[in-house]
Amino acid sequence: MKLTWYGHSAFKIEIDGASILIDPFLTGNPSFPDSLSVDRVAEGVTHLVLTHGHDDHIGDSIEILKKTGAQLTANFEICMWANRQGVENFSPMNTGGKVDVGPFAVALTRADHSSSKQTDGEAIYLGNPHGVIIEAPGEKVLYHMGDTDIFSDMALINEIYKPQIGLVPIGDRFTMGARTAAMACSRYFEFETILPCHFGTFPVLDQTSDAFARALGDASGALKTIAPGDSIDV
Repeated sequence: MKLTWYGHSAFKIEIDGASILIDPFLTGNPSFPDSLSVDRVAEGVTHLVLTHGHDDHIGDSIEILKKTGAQLTANFEICMWANRQGVENFSPMNTGGKVDVGPFAVALTRADHSSSKQTDGEAIYLGNPHGVIIEAPGEKVLYHMGDTDIFSDMALINEIYKPQIGLVPIGDRFTMGARTAAMACSRYFEFETILPCHFGTFPVLDQTSDAFARALGDASGALKTIAPGDSIDV
C-alpha cells in the first residue's frame, strides 16, 4: 500500500486494482504543493471516499469525479448532493455499514464532529460525519479518522476492524489536539503506522506535529511524518 499526503486531510491510497482519494481538498489548500495540480492528483483515480461534508474535505471531489468517472463512496446525503451536481457513479452508505467496492471494502465509523457545506451563505446539511475503514486483500487495515474528538467507542472500532494504519487529525480547535489525539492512539489502538493530518493548513490550527510526537510517548515509534506531496509505503 502506497500512501500520499496532499496536506490537511487529503490522501491517496494506492493498492492493487485501485487508486483511492480521501477528502481531496486541493484547490485553496495552502499546504497543497505548488508543484502538483488537481489533474495530476486525479490521474488514474478509481475511487473517491469522503468522510464528511465540510468544504475543506469535499474540496475538488465533484471536478475529479466528473473527469475520471471514479466511484464516490460516502454517506447517503453526500452521495445525493453529488448526484445533483452531475455525479452518476456513487455508492451510498452510512454509519456502521460496510460495502465491497471490488478491490477493497469501505466501512464508515462514528466521528464526533459536524457535516455541512456552505452555499450562498447558508449551511447545507450533509449527513453525519464519519471515519473511514479501508480493507483490501493482502493489505493492512487503514483507518482515516476524519475530523473527530476522542471518544471511548474507539475501543470498539479497534476491536471490530483492528486497524494497523491510522490517519489521525491533530490540529486542535476543530478536531483533537496533540494530547487527545495521542491519548486516542495509545489508549484505543495498536497502530503500526500513524500519519498525523489536519494540522499546519491554516493559522488557527497547530502548525507542527511536534507536540503530538511528544505526547505519544512509547507509541511514538509508529509515528511517520511526511511533507505534503510525499509518499510512504506501508
